[in-house]
Amino acid sequence: MKTEQVIDHIVRWLSDYLNTSGLNGFVVGVSGGIDSAVTSALCAKTGSPVIALNMPICQAADQISRSSEHIKWLENRFDTVKGEHVDLTPAFEEIKSTLPDRIQDGLTMANTRSRLRMLTLYGFSTHHRMLVAGTGNKVEDFGVGFYTKYGDGGVDLSPIADLMKSQVYKVAETLDILPDIRQAAPTDGLWEDGRTDEGQIGASYDELEWAMTYPGTGSGTPLSDRQREVLDIYRRFNTGNRHKMDPIPVCRIPKELLV
Repeated sequence: MKTEQVIDHIVRWLSDYLNTSGLNGFVVGVSGGIDSAVTSALCAKTGSPVIALNMPICQAADQISRSSEHIKWLENRFDTVKGEHVDLTPAFEEIKSTLPDRIQDGLTMANTRSRLRMLTLYGFSTHHRMLVAGTGNKVEDFGVGFYTKYGDGGVDLSPIADLMKSQVYKVAETLDILPDIRQAAPTDGLWEDGRTDEGQIGASYDELEWAMTYPGTGSGTPLSDRQREVLDIYRRFNTGNRHKMDPIPVCRIPKELLV
């Protein structure tokens, strides 16, 4: 991959989109992970205003510190970046006290965290007339659908959604993203037990990238037991999360019924 040219291309794309929109800049949720670090740095490289939001919800201390350190890193390098810290734990606890206990399973409440962050991002973006930049990569957004519908999937534009996870790491290295962030295990940060993405999915990003590009049974290469397992995992997630990745279905009414 021609990493520097890819970076320049994304930065130009962001600038062009912003200029066409007539809005003032970008809002990015910074989680302490590699994807949000790269996305926020690319937005900052446009030279336009960027609000980098740290939004902990009962968060692990290392995730909060990595997010804070990255925001400081951005502010030290780009005069147009402003960091904001909004502790959403009290709001989340209030939601928990309001929702019926019977629906508060683990996944429901993890997704609720993500949607609460989306509300906060759009609170800032609406007030400042900015665009919310998504932080999903290609594996998450178009492979396994590993994101929350109307949570971290609720964005205005997606700068890195055509990059595989391995390519995001290459961009991060070129951008000189902090080593702690590059070395941290990928996690969505939505669970109090600190579970990783790989632990939730059952496969690593390298394995999922292989599955996304697997040519099929006609390739002539025998598969190992693990490769068959990874393909099953990938296909299960890809099929089950189609409702996130495909456009919202619209019931088209026959014209003769509308006359």
